Amino acid sequence: MAVDLDPQLLDILACPSDDHAPLVVGTPADPNADALTCTECGRQFRVDDGVPVLLLDEATNPGEQPDSQ
Repeated sequence: MAVDLDPQLLDILACPSDDHAPLVVGTPADPNADALTCTECGRQFRVDDGVPVLLLDEATNPGEQPDSQ
């Protein structure tokens, strides 16, 4: 299932890391994943029930497999 966020919300969301880069829906491997990916660092943030979890401790780094939730 793909992430369904209001486009205005997606425009203002940014990675919580120091670069504050924009986020895009999906992952490079799966554009329909329930995740947001940072355009700068590549971290992936899961989306639970339509709510992005933008915590660095909860993010998946590039090349890592996400934990089963």
